[in-house]
Amino acid sequence: MGYRKILEVQYRTLLSNMGWVFLCFSGILILPVFSCFFYPSEWYHAQWFAYAAVFSFLVGLYLWKTFQKGSVQKRLTVQEGAIIVVGCWSGAIVLSALPFFLSGHLNFIQAVFESTSGWTTTGLTVVDVAVFPRIFLIWRSLTQFFGGAGFAIIMISSIGGGISSGFYLAEGRMDNLLPNIKKSAKMILIIYSTYTLIGSFAYRMAGMDWFDAINHSLTAMATGGFSTRNGSIGEFQNLSIEMVTLVLMTLGATGFGIHFLAWQRDWRQLRKCAEPWTYLVLLVVFIPLVLFSLIGSVYTYGPESFRHASFQVISALTGTGFSTAEFAPWTGFPIFILILLMAFGGMMDSTSGGIKLFRIYVLFQVILTNVQSFFLPKGSVKIKSVWKGNRQFMIQDSLVTSIVIFLTLYLVTLCAGVGVLLWHGYNLQDSVFEFTSALSTVGLSVGITGQDTPAIVLMAQTAGMFLGRLEFIVVFFGISKVLRDLKIYTAHRWHIRAIANSKKERIGSIENKTKG
Repeated sequence: MGYRKILEVQYRTLLSNMGWVFLCFSGILILPVFSCFFYPSEWYHAQWFAYAAVFSFLVGLYLWKTFQKGSVQKRLTVQEGAIIVVGCWSGAIVLSALPFFLSGHLNFIQAVFESTSGWTTTGLTVVDVAVFPRIFLIWRSLTQFFGGAGFAIIMISSIGGGISSGFYLAEGRMDNLLPNIKKSAKMILIIYSTYTLIGSFAYRMAGMDWFDAINHSLTAMATGGFSTRNGSIGEFQNLSIEMVTLVLMTLGATGFGIHFLAWQRDWRQLRKCAEPWTYLVLLVVFIPLVLFSLIGSVYTYGPESFRHASFQVISALTGTGFSTAEFAPWTGFPIFILILLMAFGGMMDSTSGGIKLFRIYVLFQVILTNVQSFFLPKGSVKIKSVWKGNRQFMIQDSLVTSIVIFLTLYLVTLCAGVGVLLWHGYNLQDSVFEFTSALSTVGLSVGITGQDTPAIVLMAQTAGMFLGRLEFIVVFFGISKVLRDLKIYTAHRWHIRAIANSKKERIGSIENKTKG
């Protein structure tokens, strides 16, 4: 089989499986319509979701039917899985934006921004939720809930064999809770859904009505931050609601491997894991710093300052984006702390974004090891390891290299995004805060993001959210493979044509000589 034929079979396989994903996705698009049974006045808006669902179904059916013939079920490479991941996420974002756009509530750029913010669990928004129909608020919450789980988890039961394995790994998953990836995915969904259900009841008991409780539980567990109130959690002015939110944000920012150990009551193994300890250390260090910077300057009383400081610190570190305070009166130092925490992010294989605590811990250990090496005998080697869930990772050059590459891409993207905001006239502090919030998929805002935000700023933030959620490498792998294969396929096609033309010329030359 020639290389051209191999590429055709490969892309038929990828496109047919993407088609199957979009077929399934049409079912997700129709979910908000069921809320109209509880809010009959919203039936008019159900048509926009029906149109989007039908379009998703038709696109999926076309891809599946057209490319199924000649495809094969095989194990995917990381690059091939990356194409499916990037394609499915891009398609889902555009399809999810259609109800916002078709209804006329948002223009296309705003609709894609809102959809991206949902699926990447960011929480930045351009809508006034006080006047937005409930069906759209429910849809926003659902996008964050499904986005927190990820397409690999949601669709893995629909795609068989090696395809599901490649999809899972390409989306950046490191936690294999069980030997079988499908069983791992189901276990993650069980853990995720159970916490969300418990959170809904906890919110209801804390004083929310059912609509607010369900929406906030969906977005808190996803560390998304979309709220049904313009003032976010702070608008409720309820300490019990804030406490429930703190617990859900922490659960969402905790890796599923950690949850699995807790469910298995494997406390001995759980104590070995570095990320929970890193999370606690950061809270112990940074909550007092923010607390003391707010007492007297923003809040008069210590308990009030502690309440707001701890909530904002945990919201920033977990990448959730809920808030109980306005940032306008805050001075530069606590804002700087929040920027750092947003960049740090939660734990690996959680629903939060950012650099991730696993990488932070490994880099700290590398620095510590290099300092200690100065005091060790010459020629001695000290190798350290880190536990993540039930897996042990040796801190070797390959791991450190991958982390350095990620950090480099993160910082380059951050600089580019901040540059766009600065170019548009925003000051440095606000620009760094807002784009760090987008890139780390947090959702906290100092007021730049809104209905009047320039289109170019929204586009930059959209790109930042997308790259941050898929952690750069997957996107670059997917795009670079498509471009490389297209170049090879085109070159091969021209080569075949050149050979054919050369043969025609030789035959013509021979015929002319014969006639002569």
